[in-house]
Amino acid sequence: MFAINNKTTLLSARVIKTLLLSATLIGVSANSTLAKSSDSPIHFAKGTITSTVTGKLKPNENERWYRFDANSWQYTIINIAPLAGTPETANVGVLHMPNGTQDGTKGGIIYQGCLPATGEYRLRIARNLMATQGKTAGYKVEVMILPKYASESLCKSL
Repeated sequence: MFAINNKTTLLSARVIKTLLLSATLIGVSANSTLAKSSDSPIHFAKGTITSTVTGKLKPNENERWYRFDANSWQYTIINIAPLAGTPETANVGVLHMPNGTQDGTKGGIIYQGCLPATGEYRLRIARNLMATQGKTAGYKVEVMILPKYASESLCKSL
């Protein structure tokens, strides 16, 4: 009798673990899709290599997401600067790559190098939670992406 109850308990525990894992994965997938769909696109005018976006995080906002498409081995520089007229600066930038890696830092040039993959890049701009007073935080982000022919010599030397 004990052996049957033990097997039933183990089977029930496995089923519950599987259901919980499935529900978690579905939730993560849904949140990821929602986050990507709410990202603001970064547009480059025809024939240009730079695009500038400005924004403000309200006192109750901690981050904003942007997206752009690029090719592997394109040399890129992303710079965050203060936005005039705002009491705080959102100076944290993290670039999420299509291959699952990420790179970034606080303020100034947050990324400089050759992009590792072709696809959609996501850029997270955030306030530094250790240095905020909860006021409006402004930012000005400049993204420069060189064309492949101009990137070739820079990427080979890295």
